[in-house]
Formats: sequence, C-alpha cells, structure tokens
Amino acid sequence: MNSAQRLGFSKGTKLLIIHADDAGLSHSENRATIQSLEQGIVNSYSIMVPCPWFYEMAVFAKNNPQFDNGIHLTLTCEWENYKFGPVLPVSEVPSLVDENGHFYKKREQLRENASVEDVKNELEAQIEKAIKFGLNPTHIDSHMYSVGASPEFFDIYRELGKKYKLPVLINEQLMKIVGLNSEVNIKQEDFLIDRAYFGEFEYFKTGKLNDFYDSILEKLTGGLNLILIHPAFDDNEMKGITVNHPNFGSEWRQIDFDFFANEENKSKLKENSIELITWNDIRKAYNDGSN
Repeated sequence: MNSAQRLGFSKGTKLLIIHADDAGLSHSENRATIQSLEQGIVNSYSIMVPCPWFYEMAVFAKNNPQFDNGIHLTLTCEWENYKFGPVLPVSEVPSLVDENGHFYKKREQLRENASVEDVKNELEAQIEKAIKFGLNPTHIDSHMYSVGASPEFFDIYRELGKKYKLPVLINEQLMKIVGLNSEVNIKQEDFLIDRAYFGEFEYFKTGKLNDFYDSILEKLTGGLNLILIHPAFDDNEMKGITVNHPNFGSEWRQIDFDFFANEENKSKLKENSIELITWNDIRKAYNDGSN
C-alpha cells in the first residue's frame, strides 16, 4: 500500500507537495517564498526558527494561515560567512555548537559532537518558539535532513511528531543521502513520502535544472510525491550568504523561484493529472484516525 492509498486515494493517484525549504533564512528567501506561494505552484513551506529572518516569515505565516507551513528543524549551518546557532542559550546545549557558538557546518560534525539530550532539547525549543509565536505548524521536517545524522536523533524527530501530533518528513531517498539505513530506521507505523525529488548539482552545472523539473512533472507516478526547492533571489544578500557554495546557492535558488513561481506551469499539473496535496491534508487525515 502506497501513501496515496493510506490517505484514501487510489494507488495510481499522482499526489504532489511542492515544498519550499529554508523560509526565515534571509529576507530574499522570505520574499521569494511568499511570491512562490501567492503567484506560483508552491503549496507548502517550512520555517527555520533559529535564523535571523524567522520573525518576518512567522508574521506572514500567522497572517496567512491558508498557506501550508511547517517547522524546518535546524541543527546545522552550512554557510561560510553567514552563521546562526540554537534558540536555547549555548550554555544549555553546548554540544551543538562550535567554538564560536554557531551550529556545525556538516552533519558529520553534528554526529560526532552532539549529545542526544541537547538535540532533543533544542529541537523541542524550536517547535515551542514557533507555537508560542502563534504559529499552527502543519508538519515538521529538517534542514539538510540533519535529524538523520544518527538513529538516535531520528528517533527524537519521530517522537516530536507524535508529541505535537504533526506528520514528519520521512523518506527513503533522503535517509540514503545522509547515510541512515532505511531498513533499520523506518518503523511500521511511519508515514512515508513515496518519492522525494530535489535538484542535483549536475543539472545545475549543465544549465538543465528547468529541464529536470519539467521531467519530474511529466513522469510523475502514482503515490505521494514531494518536490523540495529553495526559492530565493540571486541578489547581493543571497550572494553574500551563499558565497563559495554554488550547490543550492544564490543562482540555483533564483532558478527554483523562476520555475515554480511561474503561473504558466500550473497547466502542467493538469496536463499530467497531478493533484496537489498539503501537509495539512495529511495532518488532518492522521488526527482524524483515517490513516
């Protein structure tokens, strides 16, 4: 039984979430995310609570509950000259930060240094901060899928979903990318995204990201599908944040925005019999007990 069937659809139904990661990262990211939601075919996004521009995006989320939004649980910061750290005082989660009090750049550093207790406390604090702000998150997911840095962190991730009655993004492809054994770490009760799609550097390097996104829509198969994108503008702010990091960098994010904020691409959904679904739809199904 695929996830479409678990949600009450036929096996062949092509369900799709078009999801924007990294809201709250920057003003540029926020502006592009908002325009993608209002003008394009993006129908879901998630917010990075520890980031400097969280407040702006949280105000938007609070004032626009019609848009599906989740919490992009954050334990790493990959950028060279742009840094952020935990929402909790560093003294309370010392194993999550480097000598300057910032999140580690890589999942491997997180795995080697972070304690399970500090990970649990910080992730819960991020969710609590969003809720206390007045947000009503539809799901939780993870920046760089860092919750998959270890099986223990992944268990925390799953348990937080249960505690807050929120679906969590669990997908075999993402687990494979971060080196987490899906055969061991997927539980029978887990709700899975059947297929997750995200741009790869080779497509960007050869100028074929748009072709790649087109092919996803044309070849989408039955089940619950997810396209992960990172819309932002190729402006000075994002160039500064993503300096020396072309992978998911400023230029890449502009391409994501241009494709998915283009209203003309709505016709491609209809042409390919694709039905958009949101995390909120999934949350309601689960909380109603219909899964």
